[in-house]
Amino acid sequence: MVKTVIGVMSGTSLDGLDMCCVTFKYVDGKWDYSIIKAEDESYPEEIKEKLANAQNMTALQYAQFHSDYGIYLGERIREFIERNSLTPDLIASHGHTIFHQPGIRFTAQIGSGAGIAAETGVDCVCDFRTTDVALYGQGAPLVPIGDRTLFAQYDYCLNMGGFSNISFNENGIRSAYDISPVNYVMNHYTRSIGLEYDKDGEMARSGSVCGELLKKLNTLPFYSQKGPKSLGREWVEEEVIPLIDSYKISIEDKLSTFCEHVAIQIGGHIKGGKVLLTGGGALNKYLVER
Repeated sequence: MVKTVIGVMSGTSLDGLDMCCVTFKYVDGKWDYSIIKAEDESYPEEIKEKLANAQNMTALQYAQFHSDYGIYLGERIREFIERNSLTPDLIASHGHTIFHQPGIRFTAQIGSGAGIAAETGVDCVCDFRTTDVALYGQGAPLVPIGDRTLFAQYDYCLNMGGFSNISFNENGIRSAYDISPVNYVMNHYTRSIGLEYDKDGEMARSGSVCGELLKKLNTLPFYSQKGPKSLGREWVEEEVIPLIDSYKISIEDKLSTFCEHVAIQIGGHIKGGKVLLTGGGALNKYLVER
């Protein structure tokens, strides 16, 4: 069995649109893959602003943007296909998460799959999370079964995007859950001074850790919760950013303290072994060092 699929992802940290065309092969009872072409591109300011504020739209505005953004994705994917002479069997689009509250069995990702299919002429699989959340699941991390199937040589698959999440085998069972916010918080502060992100973590490296703030971050109730758990934008905006902003310290110190917090939280979930590190946070040299 051979399938060529284009995967599309928009990260919570709004760093842009990722498109990747992959051929999957099932041979001798095992799946393998090869990347044909991968590209990423930044969002136009209008799209970025709407994605950042979609939670505040009226129902009509939200429904309209769900359609418009799906058509926009379809246009970008169609150009990606044409530019690289691709012949996909399928498109898989997660959409951009606007709401994620699994505790009340609710999650919403924007970007109409019908719009993508209409613009590209290729069948589109979408709306990945909602059934899992309706069945009392967390809907995140998104693909621990894919981690297990495609990256079995790693003891841990760790993603550091807008949020960090991890998956690993434990007593023959694949465990997966969110760990902490990452780029969603750090990019919030760099954008306040006109920078999209902290390149290589240089600003964080130049700052100093605020011990009192670090302690309060590490003792937020989420981190002591047991069982499957996930994080959303809402929790960060209600709990994390107000806590950080209550300390009158420089942005460099905020970034340094938050990097230390992330490193402590992630480090507590890795017990040695080989780690596959992915996501934008993998490029933050200072964070990876910590």
